[in-house]
Amino acid sequence: MKPQRRPACTHFSSGPCAKRPGWSLAALEAAVIGRSHRSKLGKGRLHEVIERSRRVLGVPADYRIGIVPASDTGAVEMALWSLLGPRPVDLLAWESFGDGWVGDVLKQLKLPNARRIAATYGQLPDLGVPDPAHDLVFTWNGTTSGVRVPNGDWIADDRAGLTICDATSAAFAMELPWPKLDVVTWSWQKVLGGEAAHGMIALSPRAVERLECSVPPWPMPKIFRMTSGGKLIEGLFEGETINTPSMLAVEDAVDGLKWAEGVGGLDGLLARTRANFAAIERWVAATPWIAFLAERPETRSTTSVCLVFVDDWFRGLKPDVQAKVAKDVVARLEAEGVAFDIGSYRDAPAGLRIWAGATVETADIDALLPWIDWAYGEVRPG
Repeated sequence: MKPQRRPACTHFSSGPCAKRPGWSLAALEAAVIGRSHRSKLGKGRLHEVIERSRRVLGVPADYRIGIVPASDTGAVEMALWSLLGPRPVDLLAWESFGDGWVGDVLKQLKLPNARRIAATYGQLPDLGVPDPAHDLVFTWNGTTSGVRVPNGDWIADDRAGLTICDATSAAFAMELPWPKLDVVTWSWQKVLGGEAAHGMIALSPRAVERLECSVPPWPMPKIFRMTSGGKLIEGLFEGETINTPSMLAVEDAVDGLKWAEGVGGLDGLLARTRANFAAIERWVAATPWIAFLAERPETRSTTSVCLVFVDDWFRGLKPDVQAKVAKDVVARLEAEGVAFDIGSYRDAPAGLRIWAGATVETADIDALLPWIDWAYGEVRPG
């Protein structure tokens, strides 16, 4: 039987993610449009995004925060191209985005002392392998695998290298140990449901020191440059962006940050995310044909929740048929208008991926899950 109850918001995409509850275009009415982003008003709004982000995330006062081009991708690339080279680098990869950074370092920057430390989907690499004398590049939360690092205890306090952390689906939803992280990147379209195309980068004093003391041997594109004449471009971290930002997107980011403050700041965001994940966790425990892709409970993402079908019928299918079954489940949910964009990532094992970040209401998660029961029952024989 089809469930009777439907989610009020049917957006469960892992990026761009659901807007905050109650959002409408009216939230953008105060946007600084038709004006220069370099005007006092425009720069002020950009600076507001930086300072509200600092307060909500608890970023230390001596870390610089900047708004950069090209979403989290641009922020990570900026860090890789600007900071790597002086030391060997360890690259952790257990899903597609982390593997993408490995490819860029090995194939584009062609660093000779780069080491790939990898694991398959559903697992983490051995976190005891990275050398504290090396630079380190890793994603905090694997958006396409639903696998995250459990904490930052494995990162040495007395490390000589820099840690570069892609935290785009973890920032605002998971606790980040800032003293362990020298570079942290995220984007607006993830946990707070902002609009795309803009990224954020936070730099520790150690990262700034590296920028000012080391000149990369390769040509540096303008959109990656954080220094001039061997000194940090301070304006970049005060709202003077490298390129022209969308002030509509900026206004939306301000709105999302205000909402975050209104629900209790980081503690409130964490509580909302954990409640959403707990609802899925209860359902998985009671449903014999579904399981988390992440094998260990402590490594399971609470935002990009990746699930796989595990009953004997599904496991007996060929991989291409498994992929078709998963797509059929997703298609039925979309046709019913109860869930959009919850298919697994194209490189991941066939299954589902449900965004459970803070902008999603737990009531909508609870309403969604019986529909997945129904959809899988429709495609499974008998």
